[in-house]
Amino acid sequence: MSNAPITFICGADDFLVGRQARKVWEQLTAAVTDAHACEIVDGQAGNAEEVEKAVNQFVSAVQTMSLFGDRKAVWLRSVSFMGDSGAGRSETAKAQVERLQGILEHIDPAGVSVLITATPVDRRRKSFKWLQANSDFIFIEESKDEGALIPALQEEAATFNCTLTDPAARILLGKINGNSRLALEEIRKLATWLGEEGGRIDEALINDLVPSFGEGDYFEAVEAFFARNLPWTLDALKRHFFAGNDARPLITSIQNRNRLLIQIKVLQEERALGPRINQGSLSQARARFGDDWKDAAGKSTFNLFTQHPFYLSRLADNAGRFSLKELVRTQVDCLEAFRLLLERPNDAEGVLRELALKSLS
Repeated sequence: MSNAPITFICGADDFLVGRQARKVWEQLTAAVTDAHACEIVDGQAGNAEEVEKAVNQFVSAVQTMSLFGDRKAVWLRSVSFMGDSGAGRSETAKAQVERLQGILEHIDPAGVSVLITATPVDRRRKSFKWLQANSDFIFIEESKDEGALIPALQEEAATFNCTLTDPAARILLGKINGNSRLALEEIRKLATWLGEEGGRIDEALINDLVPSFGEGDYFEAVEAFFARNLPWTLDALKRHFFAGNDARPLITSIQNRNRLLIQIKVLQEERALGPRINQGSLSQARARFGDDWKDAAGKSTFNLFTQHPFYLSRLADNAGRFSLKELVRTQVDCLEAFRLLLERPNDAEGVLRELALKSLS
C-alpha cells in the first residue's frame, strides 16, 4: 500500500471485493487505538434517497475528528450506486457522487484514511476515473475459475473455525453454478449447522445440505457415477427424480465428463499426461498432440485443451477408475439411454438406473 489517503477496491464480485477489503481494513485500523475512530458506513442504496443518506453519513464520519485526537479510518462499504443500476443512473445519485469526490479531494491524509468498496462499477464515468487516479486502486476481476475461488472459500470457512476440503469446495461451486456470493452464504449456513466449535465441511455435508441453484451442470448422481459407487449412484438418482428433475441434462453431463475422460485416458496411455495434470504437463501434451484436436473458440468437452488444468486434474482421479474400453462403452450406453427415453418417456428413472447398472456393475 502507498501513502494515499484513499483506497478504492471495486469489481463485479462483491464477495471477492469484500474479502480483499477486509484485509486492507485490518491494515488501516491496526494503528488506530480509539475504537470509536474506526467507522463503517453502509453504501448500499436502492434509490436516490438512500444514496443521499449514505453520502451524508460518510461526510459526517470523515469530517468528525476523533474524541482523543487519534487518526480516523472510515470505510464506505458495498457502494452500489457507482454502476449502471437504477439508483446509480439517477441525477441525484450522480450529484451525490460528485459531492463525494469533492469531499475526497480535500481529505487530510494526516488525519483520516478512507476505504471505499463498490460493486458493480461503471468504468466509463469521470468519478470512477478520478478515483482510479487518486487512490490505492484495486480492481478485482470476476472469476468462476475453481482454482482461484477455492482458496478464497477455504479462508472464509476458516473464519468460522471450519475446514473446507478441496473436493467439497468443488462440489459446492458446482451446485451453485460458480456464484461466489451464494457460496459464501452456503458456507455461513454450513458453519451454523456445525455450531460454534466449527468442524469439517466435506462432500457428504455439501450433498446433504446444499441445494442446486440455477441451470448449472452439477449433479450428485454424476459425481457418484464417476466415483464408481453404484449404491451412491442409485440413491442419488432416486433423489434427483424425486425432486422432479429431468433426465436429459443428467445424461448430457455424464456424456460431457465421459468425453473428457476418454481424451485424458488416451493421452495417459500415450504417456503424454500423468495421474496429476497441471499447466506444464497440459502445455507439453498440447505441443505433441494439439494438432489432432480441432480448434475451439470457447470451452468444449470435445477438446480437453480448452479446459482448465485444475478441472482436468480433478477428472484424472475419475479416469483411474475406468479402462479406455469401459469409457467408450459408457459413451455408447448414454446414446442408447437417450433412445430409450424417447420410447419410455414416463420411466426416466428406470432408464438411468439401467445405465448405471450396465456401466458400474
